[in-house]
Amino acid sequence: MKANKKLTSVVLSILIIFAAAPSQLAAQTAVAKTPSDGKPSAPQWCVQVDKIVTGDVTLEPAFRIAIYENLLQELAKTRRFKEVFRSGDRNARDIADLLILKTTVQKYTPGSETRRAVTTVSGATKLKVRSQLYTRDGRLILERVVDGNVRFFGGNLRATHNLARNIAKTIKQSSLPTPTSSIPEQKAERSPVSTSGAGEELSAADDGR
Repeated sequence: MKANKKLTSVVLSILIIFAAAPSQLAAQTAVAKTPSDGKPSAPQWCVQVDKIVTGDVTLEPAFRIAIYENLLQELAKTRRFKEVFRSGDRNARDIADLLILKTTVQKYTPGSETRRAVTTVSGATKLKVRSQLYTRDGRLILERVVDGNVRFFGGNLRATHNLARNIAKTIKQSSLPTPTSSIPEQKAERSPVSTSGAGEELSAADDGR
């Protein structure tokens, strides 16, 4: 009973901490739109972050929420994307250049803050996830396995921050294709043989018969 109350308290605390995340996220995204050197910025994708999938891994709700919220903020900090959307955001429906980030937990090892404080060889909190970026039409353009651990000092939830930061860093350093709407349309190639005046030549030939 006490454990349930403690878990509920942790989840509520996380929700309160990230209550201001949407406004902060919007501010960070707005900064990303304005190049500091005044030069035209390169075409950018937008990204929508899907909810964390735990699969067969048993993960506390507090960790799942913390991974998601930290991931939103860390992605915005990279300035790699024009806008960062939450899952289900209606504003993302009409955006053509939209990528969907899917995160699946593959492994979770709960650690111990007490044991980490006593020794540096045990008590680590470990998280491993598979991150995938898809285009709107379902094409996979990036897939990476990323870790997030707390080996020494710090609370167990710090592993979620380290994980989100590593995912964002991995995406930032990866090469992504150019957004489809930014690729100029190829003009139809003109025939090397000019057809202008062909009708006149044909008519002249008929008159000469």
